[in-house]
This record gives sequence, structure tokens and C-alpha cells, in this order.
Amino acid sequence: VQLQASGGGLVQAGGSLKLACAASGRTFTYSPMGWFRQVPGKEREFVAGINGGGIYTYYHHSVKGRFTISRHKGEDTVYLQMNSLKPEDTAVYYCAVLNYFCSVADCRPPVDYWGQGTLVTVSS
Repeated sequence: VQLQASGGGLVQAGGSLKLACAASGRTFTYSPMGWFRQVPGKEREFVAGINGGGIYTYYHHSVKGRFTISRHKGEDTVYLQMNSLKPEDTAVYYCAVLNYFCSVADCRPPVDYWGQGTLVTVSS
């Protein structure tokens, strides 16, 4: 199983980036997936999640209204559209296959598979 994340980079504050995570090795069409981020010295933070059907989503309060998670039906790819980026969004972003979908505040779902990280840097 491999999760390949892409789309990170350097962007100015207020700008946008779109991350993609493609899964291979088995199908995850009906598995919940999500994005986490981590900065040095801090715990990995669950940023956004989407259920297997692509209907229900979860967002951390710090990104709600700015980030959008999506997946195309029948594809093992999940996306994270990040708009109005702030310097505090700077982090390594990881995609993951979740053990279950959750939507409660400060949700921390267990992860079945991790992807490699992609660095997002937002300059002020």
C-alpha cells in the first residue's frame, strides 16, 4: 500500500495550493481518508477528513471555511484545496487512510495507513 502526496510548495499569505493524495496497492474507494499536518515540536494535527462516500466532511476549526477536502467517486485519490493561506498553515501535510470517519470537535481518528509528507510553506 502506498499513499503518494503531492502539491506542496511555497506560497505567499492569501494564496492557494491544492494537495493530492493518490492511493495504490489496494482500493480505498469506500474508506474514509484525511489530511494531517505537523510542525516541528508539535503533535500531528488532524486537519480535514472525508467519509468513504465523499458526502460527509470534517474540518479543524482553524481551517474551516478556507480548506476543502474532496474525492472523486470511484477514485482512490483525495484532494485538499487550501485557500486564503496563512503563515500558521506552514507545516508538513500528510494524507492518511482513516480507521473510521469522525466529525466531533477536535477529532483524532486512528490511522490505518500514512502517506509521505508534503511541505507547505506560507510566507508573510
